[in-house]
Amino acid sequence: MTTTYPLATPARPHGVRRVLLETGYNLSAFPIALVAFVVVVVDLALGVGLSVLIGGVLLLSVGVMVARGFARFERIRLRGILGREAATPAYLCARPGDGFWRQQLIVLRDPQSWLDVVWALVGLVTGTLAFAVTVAWWAGAGAGLTYWFWQQYLPDREPGEHELAYYLGFGDGDTAAALVELVLGVLVLITLPWVVRLVTTIHASLASVLLSSRAELQREVARVEGGRDAARMAEAESLRRLERDIHDGPQQRLVRLTMDLGRAKRQLDQDPDRASATIDDALAQARETVAELRSLSRGIAPPLLVDRGLAAALEEMLAQSVVPVESHIDVPPSLPPHVETAVYFVVAEALTNIAKHSGAGSASVAVTVEERGVVVRVEDDGVGGAHPAKGLGLAGLRQRLAAVDGTLELTSPEGGPTVLVARIPR
Repeated sequence: MTTTYPLATPARPHGVRRVLLETGYNLSAFPIALVAFVVVVVDLALGVGLSVLIGGVLLLSVGVMVARGFARFERIRLRGILGREAATPAYLCARPGDGFWRQQLIVLRDPQSWLDVVWALVGLVTGTLAFAVTVAWWAGAGAGLTYWFWQQYLPDREPGEHELAYYLGFGDGDTAAALVELVLGVLVLITLPWVVRLVTTIHASLASVLLSSRAELQREVARVEGGRDAARMAEAESLRRLERDIHDGPQQRLVRLTMDLGRAKRQLDQDPDRASATIDDALAQARETVAELRSLSRGIAPPLLVDRGLAAALEEMLAQSVVPVESHIDVPPSLPPHVETAVYFVVAEALTNIAKHSGAGSASVAVTVEERGVVVRVEDDGVGGAHPAKGLGLAGLRQRLAAVDGTLELTSPEGGPTVLVARIPR
């Protein structure tokens, strides 16, 4: 299966389709903006005028809710017609159990609701501009290109009246007038896509600023908070794993080492040979304990990563891998420390999973730097079937990547191969 975490964006139209869609957007902008302006202004004016009464407050709430509705409709138009990314911000909502008046007044406390009201008021200006310019350019292009046809149905000119061609110095005949109008129509048609796009951009950009910019800010705050929570969870999981590894490994060996030394002490007087053998076993246990502690310390903060950089630390890790690894490491020495640490742990976790669960005979690791950040690709020829939900360390790895705004893509069908791709922004 494939697990990805993309950020979906709407597809923007191109070519003639884009011109037609922008034209439709501009032509519909004026009537929609006019209705929104009239309804919202009348409702708010009545609400302000009757604010001394209870009904005035209710009218204000209704007017703001109507502005919300028009704002939601405009976001749908931005996404559906223009293909713009118009996110809907989070509005303040009443909690379950809130009273009637709290439910009504919470609308008036929401900043985004008042931005929607502003849009209902100023959107009429840009909507009128977009409508008028679009109608004028389409009419100019159509009239100029077809003037030669409907010219014959025009009433005869009065004495002293002349066509535009006469004032431009091309004569006063019907043929000259038709040619001049045709040239003007072609020029208007050529400039039409850019003019329509200009007024579309003015109207749509104002809508995006008022109706969706706060949503982008909310999304950024949520991303930062999510990264912070992910970092905390990843740190807590690392500490739990370290505690478990110390308990299952070095602690047990130290307990056995203590028992062996006590036994050797009792055997010194009675059986020196057996005491010597026991001490040899204790020395072996001490060496294994030291080696395991060094391995665990590399998992916390690899000294080689700090002293010699990411490339050297990765090469040492790959050289100690149980599974033969083909590597391609191409990273600059100037990466931020948090990026180097994240890359190191991605490769370490991936190789650990390969050694424990994949049954692979070989693997490959590629670490490269692209324009947006560092890309880590780890592939093996194992049995496949890896998934973050299976508790193989991939869920923790995803949390660690989220803490540095990274993404994880995993492709691991049954039967293999397994391909893990991590992208870490710089």
